[in-house]
Amino acid sequence: MPPMDYETAVRRGLVRRPTHIVSTISDDRGEEPTYKGKAISTVVQEEIGIGGVIGLLWFKRELPELARKYLELVLVLVADHGPAVSGAINAIVAARAGKDAIAALASGLLTIGPRFGGAIDDAARTWYRGRQEKLSAFALVEEMKRQGEYIPGIGHRVKSVSNPDKRVEILKEFAKKSFGKQAYLDYALEIERVTTKKKENLILNVDGAIGATCLDLLVELGYKDKEMEEFLEVGYLNGLFALGRSIGLLGHVFDQKRLKEPLYRHPTDDIFYKSD
Repeated sequence: MPPMDYETAVRRGLVRRPTHIVSTISDDRGEEPTYKGKAISTVVQEEIGIGGVIGLLWFKRELPELARKYLELVLVLVADHGPAVSGAINAIVAARAGKDAIAALASGLLTIGPRFGGAIDDAARTWYRGRQEKLSAFALVEEMKRQGEYIPGIGHRVKSVSNPDKRVEILKEFAKKSFGKQAYLDYALEIERVTTKKKENLILNVDGAIGATCLDLLVELGYKDKEMEEFLEVGYLNGLFALGRSIGLLGHVFDQKRLKEPLYRHPTDDIFYKSD
């Protein structure tokens, strides 16, 4: 008897095709796509919003209204911060060079890193480690000073104690009204009290505030230490920034194209030319 064709064997259920990708968040094989087992029509009917969709596709669970509101608040707060920041500049320059919207968006997103928008995970890891190791705020600041490291989530080029960041104030207010405890936010604010004695602009910035309040949210949701550590390892929070800031970056791209702005060339009087 000749060997059976592989495709025939698969159809008869005699063998299983080896898989190269595992997905646990969605399935598009049925009549309609599902998000973590929930039909997309049900997702729409239940009006769980983008926060609920993030819950299903990122957190792999149905989040309560409190968590959904928090996630949507973060997306609103990080959506844009004007045309002068790194991501917006890149997106604007790319758009004015004639690149399409997706290419210009990618150009802006590629600037996200430890100096621009990508410090949220590191800030959360710092607050988490500090509390796990029972370091006082002063001890953590001094430790990082000895190591010659900046404290992620602390410091702002424009904002200061006398000129606070409204986004941080909004997050603090939400946490205090919504969470039973704000242990991580309180810890981050203790660190801020130490750092601002050294310099007025070494405040808790929006990256640090998101990192702290998100940890408090995870505690509110009943996450255990191992789950929180996995959350921090994966890098959800920088992803949240990238998702939200994409709204603003695309806004700048569309704005430049709508205005029909020409190719950008940086003015030479703003460049210091050196011979060595």
